[in-house]
Amino acid sequence: MSKRISLNAFQIATPCQHTSGAWRNPRSKAAEGYTDLEYWVDLAKTLERGKFDSLFLADVLGVYDVYGGSPDAALRNASQVPILDPFTLISAMAAATSRLGFAVTAATTYEQPYALARRFSSLDHLTKGRMGFNVVTSYLESAARNLGLKRQLDHDLRYDMGDEFMDVVYKLWEGSWEEDAVLADRESGVFTDPAKVHAIGHEGRHYSVPGIHLTSPSPQRTPVIFQAGASSRGATFAAQHGEGVFINGMRKDIAGKIVGTLRDEAEQLGRPRDALRIMQQITVIVGDSDAAAERLYDEAVSYATPEGSLALYGGWSGVDMSTFTPDQVLEYVDTNSMRSTLALLTTADPSKQWTTADLVDFMRIGGVGPVIVGSPETVADEIEDWVETAGLDGVNLFHAVSPETYEQFVELVVPELQKRGRVWDDYAGSTLREYYYGEGRSRVGDDHPAAAYRRG
Repeated sequence: MSKRISLNAFQIATPCQHTSGAWRNPRSKAAEGYTDLEYWVDLAKTLERGKFDSLFLADVLGVYDVYGGSPDAALRNASQVPILDPFTLISAMAAATSRLGFAVTAATTYEQPYALARRFSSLDHLTKGRMGFNVVTSYLESAARNLGLKRQLDHDLRYDMGDEFMDVVYKLWEGSWEEDAVLADRESGVFTDPAKVHAIGHEGRHYSVPGIHLTSPSPQRTPVIFQAGASSRGATFAAQHGEGVFINGMRKDIAGKIVGTLRDEAEQLGRPRDALRIMQQITVIVGDSDAAAERLYDEAVSYATPEGSLALYGGWSGVDMSTFTPDQVLEYVDTNSMRSTLALLTTADPSKQWTTADLVDFMRIGGVGPVIVGSPETVADEIEDWVETAGLDGVNLFHAVSPETYEQFVELVVPELQKRGRVWDDYAGSTLREYYYGEGRSRVGDDHPAAAYRRG
């Protein structure tokens, strides 16, 4: 039997996320729709109809102001600004669906674990166990400055803080409330048995959380943990904590090496190699035929703006591309921003020298990830080849035009993948974790670090 391919949709609550200039495309509804709750509800319904495992809502807490030393280019091109708080969208989408999972990004560097643990437990209750937590440490200098720091914390220090942050939330989710603590006994007048609720007593280097979790155990207790770290330190963090892991390999062989490294890391940490469900970033443009898809691609490219692309890349890399000439070769330098973006281009593929002009051309659609253009059969062939060649578990679908990319994928590609036995005809299980690990597996596995804090 063919391996099932997990489908995840990637979105940011902004007019334009990775395809620079996409908001100008008359086929896009994002420019007006991103502030309209109906837009998000309709998207969730579309994805559930297509049997997607989850909708992943990414987030940033700052503006892309590296390019030219100001946010002007990002503002002109809607380069992930303006942007909404993704947590505010979940309840409405969950109410309109019954099976689609949701993963939301939160930055451990700027959150407090005590408060964030309650937010995720609340949403896991309200979605009946369909929540995931995409753990990031944040990479924007502008976020640090606006959230009380003089400068961005060092890259590895952010991950050290992230490790302790996760220890705290695991203690709250897994160890504070016993399974049968809530009695809701009207006769005795006791709602919760105090003897079965425990203070976690956490005193660490970065956090002090002495008390109890504010929320009773939710269907999954710990939401499904997602991660996308691709630096050396980030890969270790992903292998230790991740259940769903998002990667970006520019070629199938490069993606395969990333997958192998992550699974090796997980094994060294005492987790099974298949504990990680690894999904590759892919942008798809599909039409009734290859020629029709190419026309859609050409149309999308016509709205791309070099300035918008370079504003995004400056934020990701920490490098001001306004000072580069078109033929200047990019070289890897250590920064406190998203190191994986620099490494992706300048070290992951040593056979190629990248210039600024190459970067602009490459980023026109989908940011710095691969793009598949073609008929449903062509797209399905390519997705299958990516999964088999790189050893992936699924794809993280980016859009060229929203919501059209997702609508066309659901209408054209999903039936083709279902015909091949690669996408399920209906959901198996009811919680997000069950989608990845099988029915009856709503709680973290014994190999996961959160399990160490279970009582009993």
